[in-house]
Amino acid sequence: MSTPADAPADAPGDAPADLADRLTGLAGALRAHGVRIGTGETVDAGRAVAALGLADRELLREGLAATLLHGTGQRAVFDQVFDLYFPRGVGGPGGASGDGSADREELRERLAAALADDDTALLRQLAAEAVDGLGGYGSSPGSDGWSSYQTLDRLRPQTLLARVRADVRARGGGTGFADRLLDDEIRRRIESFRGMVAAEARRRVAERRGRDQIARRAVAPTADRVDFLSAGREQLTELRRTVQPLARKLATRLAARRRRAARGTIDLRRTLRGSLSTGGVPMRPVLRRRRPVRPELVLLCDVSGSVSGFSDFTMLLVQALHDQFSKIRVFAFVNRIDEVTGLLEHGRADPEGLGARIRAEATLTGWHGSSDYGHALGEFAERYGAAVGPRTTVFVLGDARTNNLDPNLAAVRRIAGQARRVYWLNPEPLSLWGTGDSAAPDYAELVEMHECRTARQLGGLIARLLPV
Repeated sequence: MSTPADAPADAPGDAPADLADRLTGLAGALRAHGVRIGTGETVDAGRAVAALGLADRELLREGLAATLLHGTGQRAVFDQVFDLYFPRGVGGPGGASGDGSADREELRERLAAALADDDTALLRQLAAEAVDGLGGYGSSPGSDGWSSYQTLDRLRPQTLLARVRADVRARGGGTGFADRLLDDEIRRRIESFRGMVAAEARRRVAERRGRDQIARRAVAPTADRVDFLSAGREQLTELRRTVQPLARKLATRLAARRRRAARGTIDLRRTLRGSLSTGGVPMRPVLRRRRPVRPELVLLCDVSGSVSGFSDFTMLLVQALHDQFSKIRVFAFVNRIDEVTGLLEHGRADPEGLGARIRAEATLTGWHGSSDYGHALGEFAERYGAAVGPRTTVFVLGDARTNNLDPNLAAVRRIAGQARRVYWLNPEPLSLWGTGDSAAPDYAELVEMHECRTARQLGGLIARLLPV
C-alpha cells in the first residue's frame, strides 16, 4: 500500500543494518553519477540520520543533502536517488492492479482541479494513481513494469492548460496574473506533476528490479554529464547556466599553471657562478624567468545539426575565459565559414539566443545546407589564414562527418603548419569515428583529436590543453 505519510516507507521497522545499507547505497549511487562522496561525508550523513530521525522525510532529505552534496547542480540527481532509497510509500495506491483500468477522463478531471488549486498532496496522489492505472505494461500479475512515458502519453496533462486557466479565472485565483504569467505558472505546475509521475514510475520499478540498479540507470544525470548530441533544449539551457562557474574554475587552474610555468628552468651558468660564494655548492638555484605572453586562440566551430549545442556551449565557455588570452577569434561554419567573434561578444547578455543569432547573421551555407568540412576548412585557410600564427592554438569543434565529400586534408595540413597547436574536439563516441561518412580517422592523423561528449569532459580537456 502506498502511504502519504511524511516518514519514509517502513521507517519505524527499519533495522539498523537495513538503514546502513540504504545510506551506503544512496552514497554509492550518487558516486556513480559523479558526486564526490568520501568516507567523511558518509559518516556525517549517518550522524545526520541519527540526529534527525526518520519521522520527517523532508527534514531527512534536507539533512542528507547538506552532508553529501557540494553544489546546487547536484540537487536534482540527489532528489531522484533519495526517493528510491527512502520512498514515500510501497506498492500501488489502494492495492490497484495496474491493469490500465483507470477511468482516464475522470482522472483528467481530477487532475485539472488539482492543478487549478495547486494542491501538491493531491497531485502526488494522482501521479501514483496514473502510473498504477495507465503506466503498467507486461503480462505478469501487477505488470512487469511501469512507464512514465506511457502514463503521460495516455493522460496528456499538457493539453489541460486551457481548462485549468478557465478554472483559475472562475475561482478568482488568477486576477493578479497577466495571461502570459498565468500560463507560465500553469505550465510549471504541469511540469512538476510530470516529475511526480516519473518519480513514482521509478519507485515502482525499483521495488521489482532493485533500487541499486534503477538508481544508476534510470536517474537523469547532471547537466555536465549529458551527451551534447543527445541533450534536449532544457538540458542545454541548464548547461548554459554552468558556463560562468565552470569558467571561473578553469581560469583559476590556468592562472596556477601560468604561475608555475613562469618560474622557468634552472639557469646552470648563473647558478654555478653564484655558487662561488658558497665554495662551489649551488645553494641558491637561479631560474630562467619566462616572459609572460598570453597566447592567442582560434575556434573553428561546426554549428550544423545536433553538433550546434556542443559548439554553442564551447564558444560561450571560451568567451567567458577571454581574459586568459591576448586574442580570441571565433569562426562558425556549415559548408561556408564566417567570423562570429563580434556576435559572440554581444551574446553574453543572451546566451540562449547565440546559436540563432549566428545562423541568422553569419554566412554559413552556399548552394546547399549540408555540412562540408573540406570546403569550409579550405575557405578558412584561404580567407583567414592570417589569423593563425606561431603563437596561435586552434580548436576545431565538430563530428568530422563530411557527407561523403572531400575532407580537404591539405587545408588541415596548412592550418597545422602555421599554428602552434591544433586540437580537434569531437562530440561523437570514439567507437563511431570512421563509420559512415565520418572522416575522423583521416583528420586524427594530422591533428590531435579528442573525444568530448559532455561538459565535464570539455572542462577537463580545456584545463589540460589550453596554452599558458
